[in-house]
Amino acid sequence: MPERARNLTMFGNALGFAIPGAIIGGIAALIGNLGLQPLWFASTVALGALVGAVFGAWLGLKHHRHTFWRLDADGLALRHGRLWQHETRVPASRVQHLDLKRGPLQRRQRLATLVVHTAGTRHSAVQVFNLDEGDAERLRDRLARQIDHDDDA
Repeated sequence: MPERARNLTMFGNALGFAIPGAIIGGIAALIGNLGLQPLWFASTVALGALVGAVFGAWLGLKHHRHTFWRLDADGLALRHGRLWQHETRVPASRVQHLDLKRGPLQRRQRLATLVVHTAGTRHSAVQVFNLDEGDAERLRDRLARQIDHDDDA
């Protein structure tokens, strides 16, 4: 994964964990009877959001460092995780169609998300987040050529 995707991954996770952190901070303030004083309540909520954001950014960094993909003659392989590793293998013969998604923050960093739609009902789409824009386009084109080649055979 490109290094410039690291901050975007960390930011996304930080935002995702800040909201639950704020809620937990608010609940803790109410349980500790700090909810009666607005300044203490707001401070506890803000502290919970900060702790959640830091934890989420740390998880995002770990996720970024331990996400790998490989494209070979058989198809696309995606692996992420260190303690609990998750591997997904998409055979080229199962690929139905391919999409590239680029959000505003991804466009700014020249990144893209490759979405591989597969045949079947379970996990019918595999997303590879925050790829380099050029890599995502080459992956899409190469997988598309493999699909066309398999259809011709």
